[in-house]
Amino acid sequence: MSAVMWSEFAFWLCAAGAVGAGMLVFRVDSMARATFALLLSFVLAAITLLLVDLIYLGVLVILMMIMEMLVMAVFMVMYMMNPAGLMPMTMVHNRGGAMAIAVGTFALLATGILLIDWPEWPAGPPPEPTRALGEALMGSKMLVMMVLGLGLFATIVATVVLATHRGRYERYGDRLDRRRPEDPTPGGVGR
Repeated sequence: MSAVMWSEFAFWLCAAGAVGAGMLVFRVDSMARATFALLLSFVLAAITLLLVDLIYLGVLVILMMIMEMLVMAVFMVMYMMNPAGLMPMTMVHNRGGAMAIAVGTFALLATGILLIDWPEWPAGPPPEPTRALGEALMGSKMLVMMVLGLGLFATIVATVVLATHRGRYERYGDRLDRRRPEDPTPGGVGR
């Protein structure tokens, strides 16, 4: 097989995998598993971008989604009532209504794809499609948005660090062997 055929095979394999992992988000029975299924779906979709030579967008999607899903997983471990979001739960409510909306939306979009007269593009793609897309989306503000993104991420990390000066299990000791919790404010839970 030639390199082009391998690349095309990998593209369709990743595309099918992204759809399959996206469907798993609604089939697994916990928030943690749904998070990692969604992460897998986004990474496979990003690999398809890499395979069509959209390197910047592919790497950006991979980095963004890994950070986003890991932050979500960390927050699940810190704040969810069940251990790390691993307790069984359903990810879909009103199954009949959700299925009707999903099938109707798919039918509408598929009809539009088949019936719309798509415009011709006689000039061909630009020499640097990633740069053209970035300039179309952000104009001259790309550097500002990148710095802003780093600033927002640093702010999120700093707020979590400052808000939680004690660990999750510190009240009962490192090995959870204290009988009574050591709460900084008397009269809390467990007193």
